[in-house]
Amino acid sequence: MDFATPQQVKVSGVTTVETHWIPLQDGRRLAARLFLPADATKTPVPAILEYIPYRRRDGTRTGDEQMHLWFAANGFAGVRVDIAGMGDSDGILEDEYVKREQDDALEIIDHLGRQPWCSGAVGMIGISWGGFSGLQAAARRPPNLKAVVTLCSTDDRYACDAHYEGGLLINDNFGWGGALFGYAALPPDPAIVGKERWRELWRQRLDHHSLFPATWLRHQRRDAFWKHGSVCEDYSAITCPVLAVGGWLDGYTSAIFRLVENMPGLAKGISGPWGHTEPQAGTPGPSIGFLQECKRWFDHWLKGIDNGVEADPAMRLWLMDDAKPASHMDMRPGRWLGFPAWPSPAISHTTFHLTEWALTAGKPESPANVRSVCSPLTTGLHAQEWCPYGQGRIAAEGARDQRPDDGGSLCYDTEPLRADLPIMGQARLTLRIAADTPQAMVACRLTSVAPDGTSAFVTYAILNLAHRESHEFPKPMTPGVFEEISLVMKPVGQIIPKGHRLRLAISSSYWPMAWPSPELTTITVDPNGAQLSLPLVSDESTLAAVSFERPVMAQPGPVTVKAPARQLRHIETDLSTERTSLVALSDDGRYVFDETGTEMTSWRRKEYAITHGDPASCATTVTFGESFDRPDWRARVESRIEITCDRTTFRVTGSVKTYDGDELFMTRDYDELIPRDNM
Repeated sequence: MDFATPQQVKVSGVTTVETHWIPLQDGRRLAARLFLPADATKTPVPAILEYIPYRRRDGTRTGDEQMHLWFAANGFAGVRVDIAGMGDSDGILEDEYVKREQDDALEIIDHLGRQPWCSGAVGMIGISWGGFSGLQAAARRPPNLKAVVTLCSTDDRYACDAHYEGGLLINDNFGWGGALFGYAALPPDPAIVGKERWRELWRQRLDHHSLFPATWLRHQRRDAFWKHGSVCEDYSAITCPVLAVGGWLDGYTSAIFRLVENMPGLAKGISGPWGHTEPQAGTPGPSIGFLQECKRWFDHWLKGIDNGVEADPAMRLWLMDDAKPASHMDMRPGRWLGFPAWPSPAISHTTFHLTEWALTAGKPESPANVRSVCSPLTTGLHAQEWCPYGQGRIAAEGARDQRPDDGGSLCYDTEPLRADLPIMGQARLTLRIAADTPQAMVACRLTSVAPDGTSAFVTYAILNLAHRESHEFPKPMTPGVFEEISLVMKPVGQIIPKGHRLRLAISSSYWPMAWPSPELTTITVDPNGAQLSLPLVSDESTLAAVSFERPVMAQPGPVTVKAPARQLRHIETDLSTERTSLVALSDDGRYVFDETGTEMTSWRRKEYAITHGDPASCATTVTFGESFDRPDWRARVESRIEITCDRTTFRVTGSVKTYDGDELFMTRDYDELIPRDNM
């Protein structure tokens, strides 16, 4: 299998409805775009709903057409709905995944089921926010919702989302939060909502605009705020079948495993080598015929076609071959393995033990000495981003050679392996650890060390040591006292080849992924009793064959590119101040949707900075810009957030400037102080 660029097919026999209004009981209307088989009013078909905030008329227009036109050409009604307060929908965006958003989803599903072109059966599909939407709607059990495909989403909004990981604040809280801060300030399109009304709706959005990253930062524990919308609170609430999909590079991979393990017979999983992207265009490749897989899924559950979907393996997982570390890979060699059940009897667990300097297969015969480390605060600079999007070579989102980070860590290596180690699943690590401050963190990485010394990232886990027992009820460490902690590493499928060494690297910092502890901290590891359990593919004779068709998608409407998109990443250190910064720019360029005549620009810039030896110097700045230009409409939004800290407090500032043509339309400014809560 060497699938890379998806084939774009020109579809026929499809009718599109640019704006279909969905009325809600409280008088609001949500804007939808429909993709219908031409004869659907005579022969009704099931509907496939995608429910997200990202502006169906311009923000996701091309991607919507690539997927929903294809679905319509294959016997389904594609429906793309903007969440309230976004795109052209009425209302306001209160926050992520609020109850009102879910209530609206129930009304949408009921509305679709009653349309003359719909058979009454509805499925949901979506990536990221759209994946959350499908799971959360399913947990509410609307009678018309028959099946869900959820991509790159989560069952646990605290433990596995772009806010906290291992009880640590991650910088994606601000990278993503800064983007949503800008998105929520965008105006509706006057061509849809009316030339007289669009400014009124825009002002309403801005009057209720929120500094989302500060809202999330006010909830540093796993409290009721995060439990809401986390379907892991009650997996049994979901009674329709769920296909959970993602990639090893994505930030949400572990949710696939939890869904399949906790919904046996109802959920199935697929994980390839990809980042936070749809598998028909998955990067790193190989991509797969994912739309055909969705058709199989929905054909069975929405149309009742007996096509073998129920007999598919519980898990279809890509086992990656060894590869030299690089910040981007076009392809990640490997092979598909099909596990009929998960957990699988084909997986065995091998335990490694720690000595003072090494990982060993057998238990050490004598006690080993402890070792300590106070990692440079920039340890982690060579890691992958928390959620790589697979945006191409110049995005540089992946992990590089880990030796610079290994140099700031305690490292424990095996002897050169005598046979391949085919890791598949989640490694588990038990450590005895002490810290010299009440508030501390630990980062643990597995790497594959080649004979030439190259250290390639495999997987990791991070933990706020105050959260060692509970994310809901943190408890500071007692300085100098050893405690046993457990870490579950991010799932991975990868071969560590014969002749390489497996390395466990342990550090007290992991920036810029995780916000540092309030004080410079030394952690001490007692290797006695510590162990690493690796899940290994041990018996392939029980596995199922896996194959996918070539990736396809529909040919979207024409777009004229006036300036190309670009991705930039660079790292700088001011030697006079020893301040290091990492800058990531995502610029979508300048382009025109030929069908609507709207010319757009959109860009986001993230800057993370920290000074050597000073955790309180940590700062993050996110800026955002987007513009719309047509003869009848010119609008622009510029926003900025900045996060700084001291030992006891976070400070979050933000500003939004909006322009109607060249005139300043409205501004909003924010400045919040938020106490650090065992963080």
